[in-house]
Amino acid sequence: MEIRIGITQSGRELNFETSASAAEVTESVTKALDSGASSVSFTDVRGNTYIVPAASLAYVEIGTEETRRVGFVA
Repeated sequence: MEIRIGITQSGRELNFETSASAAEVTESVTKALDSGASSVSFTDVRGNTYIVPAASLAYVEIGTEETRRVGFVA
């Protein structure tokens, strides 16, 4: 699934694909914000880890878990 993260004071957003479910991503972001953690981390499908300061999160957009269809729809 695709994740898009907006970071305050930055004109760019962080885009990556992860194998984690929407529930896992939502839980990790919510837990970091509720506990006052200094950062939240994500791992993409290639094994890269992204650490974002929790205080700098502007938004987190979680894509659908539906796989992309290939070909034509009749």
